[in-house]
Amino acid sequence: MTASGRNETADDLLAALLDGMDAALCAFDADGVITHWNREAERILGWSAAEAVGRKGFAGWAVRAADAHDVQDRLMAAQDVPGRQVHEFALLTKDGGRILVRTQSAGVPGADGKPAGVYCAFSEVHAQIDLERSIALSESLMDDASWGVVLVDVDLRPAVVNAHAARAFGSGRTALLGRPLGELLAQGVEELEGALQHVLAEGAPPAPVELWVSVRTPEGVRRRCWRCGFLRLASPLAEEPVPLGVGLLFQDVTEARQAQLDTAQLRFRSHQLYRAGRAAAECEDPAEAAAVRLEFALAGFAEHALLDVLESPDGSARARLLRWAASPPGFPGLPEPGVIPVPYEGGHPALQALDRAGSVRTSAPRGEADPEWAGARRWPEGAAHALCVVLRSRGRSLGTLTFLRGASRAAFERADAAYAEEVAARVAADLDLAAGWAGDRAAP
Repeated sequence: MTASGRNETADDLLAALLDGMDAALCAFDADGVITHWNREAERILGWSAAEAVGRKGFAGWAVRAADAHDVQDRLMAAQDVPGRQVHEFALLTKDGGRILVRTQSAGVPGADGKPAGVYCAFSEVHAQIDLERSIALSESLMDDASWGVVLVDVDLRPAVVNAHAARAFGSGRTALLGRPLGELLAQGVEELEGALQHVLAEGAPPAPVELWVSVRTPEGVRRRCWRCGFLRLASPLAEEPVPLGVGLLFQDVTEARQAQLDTAQLRFRSHQLYRAGRAAAECEDPAEAAAVRLEFALAGFAEHALLDVLESPDGSARARLLRWAASPPGFPGLPEPGVIPVPYEGGHPALQALDRAGSVRTSAPRGEADPEWAGARRWPEGAAHALCVVLRSRGRSLGTLTFLRGASRAAFERADAAYAEEVAARVAADLDLAAGWAGDRAAP
């Protein structure tokens, strides 16, 4: 290829690069004559390259006469100072309008190192301000936003994490990058990944979504409720939208939601106590009333209830517990109600509750159903969590009430113990009344 051919190819390449730029660009030689003018400059001002190239400065066509000298001096001064110079000018469009542009200009050195001209990139001020706002918003979200922001790639792995989100995950920002969500969350992974995949495929949901997750932290697993918003991220450079990932914005609303759940639970349990009281009042036999209360207490609280009474509540004989009732009835392998003492071994939670005159909570190892663990305590094999409370009436211990939950339920908490103690107090009153009522019936 000849030298002239290489120069023509280089000129064509330069022209193609200039015309493909998103920013308007023009260049001046050392005398201020325009040598380059790209399509974006034509779009903004309306002047074509044929009309602009060869003119000296903007005077008489792209700027008001009163401003021409100042604009030309400030632009050409860029070749005498290092770095870029930023200015704002009011230029004229071809149809006579005025438009405020922000320019960045810098000197172009020649082969000998001397100033050979100036290049100037410019854009409409409002477009530049929009860009700066977008950049500022991104930086603010990634630094000090009051909610968590996580940018997840198409493989559903965190690519960018802000400081708030890192604190929510209990880890450093860089330590979270690229890790599968299953390593960060103990529970709620399927729900979160399902939401992210839906956003990638279908777009963001119309309203925020609340998800309960269990976060793995150095201090242990924490159960949290996140109010999440999702944004599908697409490349602005592609002809068709190409998903780059998902933006996850979330706030921790655990305390508010837990308070709502506690309030709803307290309201439900109070209603159950009220309904149980109304139903028990219709029972002629107080012992039947005690069984009715157990059935109402189980709803939403536990899977099983075992009612054991002392053979000698007055303490005149060695304390032995007899099975009075079980709800639901018919457990295989359990003693016949009210006939055979329950063979509880020493240290059994029911016996501990008697000794303490209070409640005892216990769970199987790792909270999983263990037939051997349950069998050793004379409980149904599916039991994984137990709560034993003592039955007290008129200053005496009458027996114990045991509630059992399966492995799919959470372990009993202090609020559960308070509810169980309230149920036990009413059941104990029924049993005490049943003993006196039976004596009255037996009297001549």
